[in-house]
Amino acid sequence: MNKGDTFSNLIIEQRADPWVYKHTDGYYYFTASVPEYDRIKVRRAETIQGLRAAEPVVAWRKRESGIMSANIWAPEIHFIDGCWYIYFAAARKDEIFAHRMYVIKNESDNPLEGIWEEKGQIKTDWESFSLDGTTFEHKGIRYYVWAQKDPAIEGSTNLYIAKMVNPWTIEGPQVMITKPELEWEKVGFWVNEGAAALKRNGKIFLTYSASATDANYCMGLLQCDEDSDLLHPQSWMKSKSPVFYTNEEAKIFGPGHNSFTVSEDGNHDILIYHARSYRDIVGNPLWDPNRHTRAKSINWNEDGTPNFL
Repeated sequence: MNKGDTFSNLIIEQRADPWVYKHTDGYYYFTASVPEYDRIKVRRAETIQGLRAAEPVVAWRKRESGIMSANIWAPEIHFIDGCWYIYFAAARKDEIFAHRMYVIKNESDNPLEGIWEEKGQIKTDWESFSLDGTTFEHKGIRYYVWAQKDPAIEGSTNLYIAKMVNPWTIEGPQVMITKPELEWEKVGFWVNEGAAALKRNGKIFLTYSASATDANYCMGLLQCDEDSDLLHPQSWMKSKSPVFYTNEEAKIFGPGHNSFTVSEDGNHDILIYHARSYRDIVGNPLWDPNRHTRAKSINWNEDGTPNFL
């Protein structure tokens, strides 16, 4: 454990795609995929470790039929312009992998209270498999990054970026910034997904996850200069190797789909991610519930890039 850590590595069991946001009120807010994929839960605590025992509140439940009626995946909670938003992906009961991206909004000071209002689907250039939307602000502009299947490109999902008109609407152009092309991104499935942004040292870093959701799942890294055009694909440099991957000795298998937060004292960047504690999975990894939320301090390399190992 590194200096500044005030938590054990394992935070919450059976919570995949974890998102932790530290708000100005001093609380850490947490949401993630639940094993049943049928609802969105939110909890909060004054410490990262405290999230484990915090009482969760159901913010939203899937519909009985039609859109948003199956496989509720990867919720993220954000505070934007005085309101809370949760971004998530959902499919249909009659097409359980026909995922699209949706947003709900809560105007309460405390998102564990109040009413969550459905703001609808985030529309992109195609009506195709799409998920893992995230958002960040840079130089007064809000950006949206997401994973989507381009019908004209081989593979499952690529990563795209676009500006936002408001927290539930993007405007063109939407730009592809990475697609699965390296061998470690194409094991089982050709996947780039689960992006998360971190701004440090004059750079914007975007982590993402690649390959199938078993022990081959791993994290890659995109980076660009903070003064570059974020909507220009050439602004983004991609890691040639995964930056975080299975560690058998530590019993961390398939780490990925991360978020970033800071330590309680504000001095350390913290990686929040999920991983299993074993390699062998019976059946489809998506139905294995034991992706656990974990946390670790981030070290920084001499060149200003994050070191997750």
